[in-house]
Amino acid sequence: MSEMLTAAGELNRLRWRCSHRALREMDLLLGAFLDERFSSLSAPQAAAFAQLADMEDLDLWPLITGKRECVDAVQAEVVSMLREVRVK
Repeated sequence: MSEMLTAAGELNRLRWRCSHRALREMDLLLGAFLDERFSSLSAPQAAAFAQLADMEDLDLWPLITGKRECVDAVQAEVVSMLREVRVK
């Protein structure tokens, strides 16, 4: 039971990080990804997404837009998935 509470707490913290960004576009993109795709990620992909969510918007946005490439292969997979998200 405590594992479930920890997992729920971690997901809540991740949701907060995804929705309290400096750029509104990042709020929408990361929030939509969290709602639509996060549950289907592998454990390494979920960890990579959490790392990306911890990045400052000025560092993350160039990765999302393709102006900069990811050096981490798993993060690159997640960034590719992020690029496919359509914000409503």
